[in-house]
Amino acid sequence: MKVKTVFNCQKCGYQSPKWLGRCPDCQAWNSFVEEDYSLPSSGRAKERTALYKDEPVLLKDVQVTEESRLKTGITELDRVLGGGIVKGSVVLIGGDPGVGKSTISLQVSNQLTRKDAKVLYVSGEESVHQTKMRAKRLGAHDSDSLYIVNQTDLSLILEYINNLKPDVVIIDSIQVVFDPQISSSAGSVSQVRECAGMLTQLAKTSGTSIFIIGHVTKEGTLAGPRLLEHIVDTVLYFEGDRFSIYRILRAVKNRFGSTNEIGVFEMRAEGLGEVKNPSEIFLSERPKDVSGSVVTSVLEGSRPLLVEIQSLVSRSNFGYARRRSQGFDFNRLSLLVAVLEKRIGLALEAEDIFVNVAGGIKIEDPAADLAVAIAIASAFKEETVIADTVILGEVGLAGEIRSISQGALRINEAEKLGFKRVIFPKNNYKAFKDYKGAVELIPVATLKEGLDIGLGGKR
Repeated sequence: MKVKTVFNCQKCGYQSPKWLGRCPDCQAWNSFVEEDYSLPSSGRAKERTALYKDEPVLLKDVQVTEESRLKTGITELDRVLGGGIVKGSVVLIGGDPGVGKSTISLQVSNQLTRKDAKVLYVSGEESVHQTKMRAKRLGAHDSDSLYIVNQTDLSLILEYINNLKPDVVIIDSIQVVFDPQISSSAGSVSQVRECAGMLTQLAKTSGTSIFIIGHVTKEGTLAGPRLLEHIVDTVLYFEGDRFSIYRILRAVKNRFGSTNEIGVFEMRAEGLGEVKNPSEIFLSERPKDVSGSVVTSVLEGSRPLLVEIQSLVSRSNFGYARRRSQGFDFNRLSLLVAVLEKRIGLALEAEDIFVNVAGGIKIEDPAADLAVAIAIASAFKEETVIADTVILGEVGLAGEIRSISQGALRINEAEKLGFKRVIFPKNNYKAFKDYKGAVELIPVATLKEGLDIGLGGKR
């Protein structure tokens, strides 16, 4: 077998015959690693072809039936997946170390076995005894159809799957699995790409659903390549600090459902527990009568969430004023500060401005613009926002308040949690002229109007 040396980019998988300081594909610096590369033998290629052989058929002859989904028994996870596990799908779960990837995988395994599903849990990082101890803590140790094995050799893992024929397979994690036919070390681009490709091919031909766990680096990307995101059907990311009790599971890619849904979990001693009412959790520690604190409603898929926007404005002691945001887009923050300076006349050029979304959630909904702007103005003027108020609206460069989507869902969520009034765009008010709810609706057309009402209660 002829072996040659190639240099692989550990970020995107680009190959080069010589070392390069910067990847010409993804522009990453110092990402090339030398690896031995050998073409697979003809015998190996024929073996794979025979294993996964599938003849072409006419598209019009393909029988389409209603796609049945296997419910995991965890409502938050089923929502993110689009209603459950699709037969033959490959799901990638990424996240920082300690965030809960292995925990939720064992919990899913336990719930599936209660529905008479056969599950194979491949633990490459823990021994069978260590996995048993963790499963006992999670209450998943007494199942009759949950199989556990400690193995990193891909050829043996494929053999186990073909022999057991499980409904669901969990690979924990893809970074330690290796193909003995490839000379590079486990976790390299070649290994991760080849192993994920083989597992995906097996899932499509056998109908077995596979969960692949992938670690995340300091930069927030999956360790090794991002090629996994293109290979698999669904990509789920765990968000949240490992030292925080709340975790958010977000779909980045989903071929069988929406990518806008999120699942909210709470880390407990017995594992990850579902948070049925995230809005109440995010607002549970909100301070009263404090400047810079505003409540807004953001949409995550079909779910409205009420979150607290916090802002702090202080005099800069240096020549350059700082702008910092946590959970809110920095570029959007800079835009809102510029609008407040130009259209409202606030002297913010010498002020340090900090914005935080409480609870560790990241928001991208433009409906939070007005709330952020009012929070900054409130902190700058040391004036509190009128109590029991939810603020909604997108802010334009001219200082106008633009309409938002799904206003009814947001208002209903505010009413359910006991808020008394909602400040929202005037253009949305047309659909609520006959509104008879308990919440007072206050339409605004400009940022100045929103500030006057939000801070002083003026009409």
